[in-house]
Amino acid sequence: MPNVQGYEAKHFVVTSPTENVLRVEINRPEKLNAFFEPMWLELGSLMNKVSHDPDYRAVVITAAGERAFTAGLDVEAASQGGALGVSKDVDPARKATQVRRHIDEFQACISAVEKCEKPVIVAMHGISIGLAIDLSSCADVRFCSKDTRFSVKEVDIGIAADIGTLTRLPKIVGSFSWVKEVALSARWFDAEEALRVGFVSQVFDNKAKTVEAAIEYATLLASKSPIAVQGTKELLNHARDNTVADSLRYTAIWNMSMIQCKDTQDALMAGLKKKKPTFSKL
Repeated sequence: MPNVQGYEAKHFVVTSPTENVLRVEINRPEKLNAFFEPMWLELGSLMNKVSHDPDYRAVVITAAGERAFTAGLDVEAASQGGALGVSKDVDPARKATQVRRHIDEFQACISAVEKCEKPVIVAMHGISIGLAIDLSSCADVRFCSKDTRFSVKEVDIGIAADIGTLTRLPKIVGSFSWVKEVALSARWFDAEEALRVGFVSQVFDNKAKTVEAAIEYATLLASKSPIAVQGTKELLNHARDNTVADSLRYTAIWNMSMIQCKDTQDALMAGLKKKKPTFSKL
């Protein structure tokens, strides 16, 4: 199936399964969907594009194959270039600068999932380690299948996770002790444990049902006012990172303009007439 026009990518299959929903499928199953530099650059580009595309109101991220959502970083490819392949012939300061720039770029590409104005739902299955945690922590809603196996794997390759897990995961789950337990040890945890601590919100029997549920949920979001949905995402993310007083102030300033949208009137009238409302593009 060809990619949606304007969303051409070598390592992702991009389709629109339902109206106003974009599905981005990681497509490197022969390598357990492990990422190397061209992949995260493509992902960042795709997410930045859909963020401002009025034709789509929700995004679902899935992965090809049955074995893995993603096995994380392709260490072999990384060792031949990028941060792990920086020349040893330069002095420490210059090498450090190259590494920092590389990490900044990598972080920005994955953070594009979080910064996307549209809600992003991730549907995980199978092996979901390392970068899988970074990427899914950026998503708004996380679903997974019963066979999903997770690990914050970075300490096992001799580094501290640096693409977002150590920043976001403590704000997602309720126990800082649990975050440290899994991040320090790189131990595996399953779908049941991920649900128990609040990392995922729903677990399904298999990959197919997980993807189906994610698309169904995205379709529901896409049917609602894009002003309301995108505003809710923005305000929730702001509340996570700021004080209650600052967030209340930001919410008031946000809604003093957004509450004047036509969507509010359309939704109220549709409710009175018992009809499904339709909303203009944003």
